[in-house]
Amino acid sequence: MVKCGLFVRLEAKPGKEQAVADFLAAGLELTNREAGTPIWFAIKLSPTTFGVFDAFANEANRQAHLNGDMAKALMSRASELLANAPSVEPIDVLAMKNELP
Repeated sequence: MVKCGLFVRLEAKPGKEQAVADFLAAGLELTNREAGTPIWFAIKLSPTTFGVFDAFANEANRQAHLNGDMAKALMSRASELLANAPSVEPIDVLAMKNELP
């Protein structure tokens, strides 16, 4: 059961919007390697604002993700791609619907 998650807001530097989108799309491969990250979305909120939503069964899996390869890759490129530091918000999942097979 999914109990907790993260919402990460990313604001691209001017001219880096496509690079952020490409980075997030490539991030799927990294997060697919994380057994403790069953739900991960890369999203576009506006032409310059992107985000990541992911969810976990427990706090240990959330912390593992925060210390995992995707987070390391993001932080290594943050100054190049982002207008400011990522906003990382831990969240509690109150309810969830999933009808996908």
